[in-house]
Amino acid sequence: MRFQIPQFIEVEDKIFGPLTLKQFLYLAGSAGIIVLLWRTLPIFFTVLFGLPVAIFGLMLAFYKINNKPFIFTIEAVVRYFVGPKLFIWRKLPPKPVAAKPGGAAKSPEILTVPRLSESRLKTIAWSLDVHGVQEEKQRDRTTHIKAQMVV
Repeated sequence: MRFQIPQFIEVEDKIFGPLTLKQFLYLAGSAGIIVLLWRTLPIFFTVLFGLPVAIFGLMLAFYKINNKPFIFTIEAVVRYFVGPKLFIWRKLPPKPVAAKPGGAAKSPEILTVPRLSESRLKTIAWSLDVHGVQEEKQRDRTTHIKAQMVV
């Protein structure tokens, strides 16, 4: 048994002559607003307020940005202004390092052992870990320098 597979599912059907249902509703809505303005306001104000409504309705119906309907752009603008702003990363200027009186400036690479701890054993273990890492880095640098000298 053979089945027909739908093709061109992204293309909307033309229901009202050359217009799709969305295009027809955008144009009918803007025309309805213009008729309401014409019935309630003098002709000068009808033209003044009706012209932007007509242009907006035409843009919604026919104008595309990057092959997407104009309504997607309007939605993105509204979400940008209404929605929360999340800044993932902001580069801050470096903080100046204040020099100690009678001594050199504190280097950010130097690790200090905390003075207060729950137990002396944790302090010793922490200092061994820190100094062990520093000694391992120093050994790696020395090995790298010796390897460069041999080559």
